[in-house]
Amino acid sequence: MAEFTHFNESGRARMVDVGAKASTERLATAQATVFLQPGTLEKIRQGKIAKGDVLAVAQVAGVMGAKKTPDLIPMCHPILLTSVDISFTETAEPDQDGRCAITITATAKTTGPTGVEMEAMTAASVAALTIYDMCKAVDRGMSFGDICLLTKSGGKSGLYTRKVG
Repeated sequence: MAEFTHFNESGRARMVDVGAKASTERLATAQATVFLQPGTLEKIRQGKIAKGDVLAVAQVAGVMGAKKTPDLIPMCHPILLTSVDISFTETAEPDQDGRCAITITATAKTTGPTGVEMEAMTAASVAALTIYDMCKAVDRGMSFGDICLLTKSGGKSGLYTRKVG
């Protein structure tokens, strides 16, 4: 098990010094799922949500969220993101609870001394929150799940791929 690196000798929080680490290409992909009523998904598809194009706004919000990650997560380094991409997969078939889903996949990329896992997860989370905000007038019962890192590459620890199941 890796030791915690965000604490100094006195046990207080600190930002890790990444100055001596090599710059490598780093990529991370994360996801979040929004569960919603079938009628809400249909309204999104038909462009009938009063606030506008839900997925277009959520996509921009996700990119903006990735860029703001160090403002939200105290020990994250401000990094130069070279790419952020957000995509959506709709599951129109209701689950056992009668809910459909929109799965958000966010990929962040940089070349530098520290990874982009938090930026990818923030992007997916902010996109999910944006879907809720835009659709809450018609479906306050929406919920989120499966917010997780799917893959990451680069850096000293190399490749990570989430095991399914």
